[in-house]
Amino acid sequence: MLAEPPQARPLCVLVEQLHATLGRFSLALSLARDALAWLDAHGRIIWCNRAFDRLAGVDHTALLGEPVTELLVLERDGHPVTGELHPAVRILAEVDELLENYDATIGDRRAVLEVYGRRGRIEGQPAAVLVIQDVTERERARAELSTANTRLASANQELEAFSYSVSHDLRAPLRAINGFSQVLLEDYGTVLDATGKDYLQRVRKAAQNMGKLIDDLLRLSRVTRADLAWTTVDLSAAARESVRELAASTPERSVDVEIPDGLAACGDARLLGVALQNLLDNAWKFTSKTTNARIEVGVADENGERTFFVRDNGAGFDEAYADKMFGAFQRLHAADEFPGTGIGLAIVRRIIHRHGGRIWATGALDTGATLHFTLPTDGECRT
Repeated sequence: MLAEPPQARPLCVLVEQLHATLGRFSLALSLARDALAWLDAHGRIIWCNRAFDRLAGVDHTALLGEPVTELLVLERDGHPVTGELHPAVRILAEVDELLENYDATIGDRRAVLEVYGRRGRIEGQPAAVLVIQDVTERERARAELSTANTRLASANQELEAFSYSVSHDLRAPLRAINGFSQVLLEDYGTVLDATGKDYLQRVRKAAQNMGKLIDDLLRLSRVTRADLAWTTVDLSAAARESVRELAASTPERSVDVEIPDGLAACGDARLLGVALQNLLDNAWKFTSKTTNARIEVGVADENGERTFFVRDNGAGFDEAYADKMFGAFQRLHAADEFPGTGIGLAIVRRIIHRHGGRIWATGALDTGATLHFTLPTDGECRT
């Protein structure tokens, strides 16, 4: 059955439908959270909603026909905004549109109001509409964020100063300890007995370990502060380069390493290279006492999320302590069993987090470990 054309409907029905539509619009505007007001050419209120009533603190019937400049008392920098500076006057006389923040007193509290104004016409006469939103909480949050950013910048400056002190002031005494202990061994070695020589070797080893720890701390600091240069990173190539360096450093070892082609992600090439280097160095170290050592780098779909992994069949770990693996100076194995400073995985975690990814570990003692991590895809690379 064909619908009846509008022209055939009784005029009274169309009028009723029009009134119903206007009623719905009026109800929606009256219930809106933002304060709305229509002004005539002289800045008097033609219509306003309930939110404007509450803002002005005046009964609705008393608002109509009143100058909005007397009802909407605004301030800026502690001074009243009156006369030609009032946004209602400016929108009717100077500008077609404006969006500005003002201070105001609403009841017994201070507030920040965002005032939007636009010039228009009603029944052929100049008019304007004002939309006013209470943005006090937003501006308070913005101010708190600005304060937090300022404190963060100050903390970063202090961190840079500390890093400089570590890299220069602490290295000098370490060099002296290493140097003089070596001189003692070379020039007075014949005078020292076995116990004395052992003590000197321990001093040298402790100084060297301290030097490595300082290097790792500085690397951790640089990872935190470095700017990211986003690009598509060939993770397969980066992993292979790290394995070549590890194999060259321990030519006596034979490790079966599997790295497929086509592993790619979006991120900072240098930092992701550092992350892979640390992950592979970790796997290389913990397979050092494993017969038929094997390391695998790959990617898998885990619950619909593309997840990279570095897996080994080395010493493994107790999963009850998995969260501790990524903390600075945290060790799940004795230092004399597997040497290291305990910083490597902390560096990896910071790099992955800076890229918006996640990292976690699974494994078991004497079985091996898998380090899982997520990164933005190469198709999501930022410019």
